[in-house]
Amino acid sequence: MADVAAVEAPKGRRALARRCRRITDSGWFSGTVFAVILANAGVLGLETYAGVAARWHDQLSVVEHGFLTVFAAEITLRALAHADRPGEFFRDPWNLFDLAVVVLAVLPITRENATALRLMRLARVLRAARFLPQLRVIIVAVGKSLPGTISFLVVGTLLLYVYAMVGWVFFADDDPEHYGSIGRAALTLFLLMTLDGLGDAVRAGLEISRWSIVYFASYVLLASFVLVNLLIGVVIKSLEEAHRSEASRDLPTATAPRDDATLLRERIAAARAALDDLEEGLAAHERDTHRSADAARSEAAPRHA
Repeated sequence: MADVAAVEAPKGRRALARRCRRITDSGWFSGTVFAVILANAGVLGLETYAGVAARWHDQLSVVEHGFLTVFAAEITLRALAHADRPGEFFRDPWNLFDLAVVVLAVLPITRENATALRLMRLARVLRAARFLPQLRVIIVAVGKSLPGTISFLVVGTLLLYVYAMVGWVFFADDDPEHYGSIGRAALTLFLLMTLDGLGDAVRAGLEISRWSIVYFASYVLLASFVLVNLLIGVVIKSLEEAHRSEASRDLPTATAPRDDATLLRERIAAARAALDDLEEGLAAHERDTHRSADAARSEAAPRHA
């Protein structure tokens, strides 16, 4: 009996996962959740009006609990859809984000802090990206571009510091308002990176020294053209990688690129399915054998009588 229970438990989980996946993968389920997210965003906007929040406080509180219940039911269904392979549920960053948003919203430490509660409720609106492929691609691209962006910030900070020190050395006495300290010089050059006010800065520099044109020209060339274009290149590359990742995710399993681990998991799943079929066949054969034996004994009993 223990062996039968051990076999039935995984089969029961797989059946539950299949039923829940049919729900979570359906179009009406995604549309309903997306509509609830939009409604939640609308309610959050209404609560910013003091008169509405004071007059309809109780009704808005009931609606808020209704939204939280719907989101809790959604993440529960998504978790049950992975009942046969729980590890894959936690490998999906969107599942982790959804789970964190729901769990943190019900914790006492969050509900007692009005600011934290508002932020958690606002985070639900970001979940709309899960149902918008293009927005999802942009978010993934931003995440992929972070390493390159950090490198850009490090190089940009070093460049800004060097030019701010040079500007302080040459222009501090004549233009203390813009170059009187390293902080003011860095702020001035940071604004010049956008080319805003560059003409006025160059004219003021030429009144101090004609060699200032070399200073400003080299800074604009490095900061506004080279570094900014490098950042744009990093973002474009990340967008291309995100598009490829999204396209491979949408491909059918038969045509999507698969690594060795995926192939191994598929083979294990196929072996388990074959083992289940074999066990069912053996069980059916054993039942037929018992029925035949019982029928033979029942027929032999009257003859002996």
